[in-house]
Amino acid sequence: MQSQDAAAQSPALSSPAGPAVDVEQAEAALVEHYPRLVRLAYLVLPSRMGRTRRVLTAHALVQRALPRGRADAPLIPAQSAGRDGDPGYTLVRLQVVRSALEAGLPLRRRGLPKRPQLPPLLPQVWGLTVFPRPGGADELALDQRLSALSGPARAAHALRGLERLPDADVRRVLDDAGVTDPDAALAEADGIPDPYRLLESPEFDPCSLQARPTDLLRRRRHLKAGLVGAAALAVCGALLSLPGDGWGADGPAAPPYARNPAAQAALDPAKLTRAPASAWKTSERTDFSVWPARGALTGDRALLRRALAVWARPGEGVTASATPGTPTGGPAGPPRLLYAGTVDAARVVILYDGWRLARYAEPEEGARGAALDLARVDGAGRAGASAVVLSRSDDNVRFLLAPWVREAGERDLREPDEGAKELPLEGGVTGPFVSGQGREPCTTWNALELTDGTGTRLLTDLGELVPARLTTGRPGEVKDVSGGKARRAWEPYACSLAAMRSAGVRGVNAWAYAEQPLPGGDGRAQWLCTRGETWRGTGARVLAQFHSPGARYGAVAARAEDVPACGTRRPDVLAGVLWKSAGGTWYLLAAGSDGVESVEATGGVEGRAKDRLLSVRAEKGARADLRGTLEDGGSVGGLR
Repeated sequence: MQSQDAAAQSPALSSPAGPAVDVEQAEAALVEHYPRLVRLAYLVLPSRMGRTRRVLTAHALVQRALPRGRADAPLIPAQSAGRDGDPGYTLVRLQVVRSALEAGLPLRRRGLPKRPQLPPLLPQVWGLTVFPRPGGADELALDQRLSALSGPARAAHALRGLERLPDADVRRVLDDAGVTDPDAALAEADGIPDPYRLLESPEFDPCSLQARPTDLLRRRRHLKAGLVGAAALAVCGALLSLPGDGWGADGPAAPPYARNPAAQAALDPAKLTRAPASAWKTSERTDFSVWPARGALTGDRALLRRALAVWARPGEGVTASATPGTPTGGPAGPPRLLYAGTVDAARVVILYDGWRLARYAEPEEGARGAALDLARVDGAGRAGASAVVLSRSDDNVRFLLAPWVREAGERDLREPDEGAKELPLEGGVTGPFVSGQGREPCTTWNALELTDGTGTRLLTDLGELVPARLTTGRPGEVKDVSGGKARRAWEPYACSLAAMRSAGVRGVNAWAYAEQPLPGGDGRAQWLCTRGETWRGTGARVLAQFHSPGARYGAVAARAEDVPACGTRRPDVLAGVLWKSAGGTWYLLAAGSDGVESVEATGGVEGRAKDRLLSVRAEKGARADLRGTLEDGGSVGGLR
């Protein structure tokens, strides 16, 4: 309980409609709910501010929301009884909404601006632009719709979606925040058809940010006059202070403001490298370095210059993304041009710098709303360099294929015995490929089937710039999915590929490592291990799956990340699952790969098998620890 002295030191805020709130209580609520309050302010602020100023303003408004005296607006009991149940939080939230609405007002020609309308003094970020992580097409569409609303309507939508307030409480908050017509704001907010779940996405999270440099050339021009004199004095003083000839801490490096010829050449569209059209036919390498430049806009220097400049320094209006482990800086020298053309009402440029692919896209009408995607592709062979995503429109994807690809088709992994649907090719660009991966329920999973001079292979779209290669077989002996048997092996497990999305995966292998007879004569179950290898080498994702007879889908029994299990270095794997027989009896079933000699279960279930298959009765919900003994005397734990 607070002492009388402590209470006297902290100013209390109260009103006839609610309990007293002191500054300490308001501060505790602000700190506890800081991410939600900043997200609320970010949604209410107008998008015309630009993403960086909008982020900094949202943080500044929340940090200034603590009361300095007695409350000038009554607390609303109906709000305090909501999800937060905290009058301190209610008061701080009201102040955040009020100041965010004031910040969005246009400046008047006469009179002093209000404090929220001015650029924030704190926080400040020097030399960087910061902005939330980009979302998908749905989030982009919602942001555009919100930008068309008035400030009160945006506040109404955010209070409904983030705070889950009923319309009556939203009216009271807007009224206390100074909105003259809350009913009109609610009616305007009704025009947003999008689900409120999108408000929780990273697109609108100003506490989880990406950073990029500001316009370096403009910053250099503004500071050059002052820096040249200061740098000259500093260098002369440092040289004079050295005993004899010598260098400073950076040795013979040029000063940081000097022009770098290699960096300048990387931004010159005239110096882009291009492979001859027949280079792939004679080169020993079959990767992106021998792709010819294709597309109708390969001679558009203005477009190519914009693509190179955005790669080097993406501005605030650019939606940028990179697969995990991919550096986001510009190229070290002139990259190779792979494609420049118009696809689905957008101008697209694909560039390659020897270990990364960069895709630049802008609307046909102009450069506003440009996007930049980067992906590592170092070590890509013939299979890994077979296709690149050119565009995404709803669930339709167009690919740019390698010059050695002869035919392309679309094949549903959930229907392995059906024929492939042919994809038309024009200049190496495919017709629309229906992706739709990750939707629930998972009834289809389309894969890209490519045929070249070496055979047929399947690639799967995991939402990134380069599709992942699908294989089957024991680690170290994998083969492309090219026949009916291999496709049928993938059928029950195709939907588990959703667990590999957005991880920078270059290939996924499926290995049926064991077959186990089920107790009570219920047939035989299959154990399969799927391992997704990444372009960066680390972060591999491993799933052990169990498929009982007659089941349409395999069940994920165990999963792990960044482990050697089921891989070339250590193919040994052991996993278990609780299974209910047709007679209603529960069993612990476990299976190891062919290098496992015996299996033991301890903990919630006790049992031991003298081979690699374990079957022991268990209670529903029991948990057990698995340990297997290997042929070479080593051991392997259960995958988890």
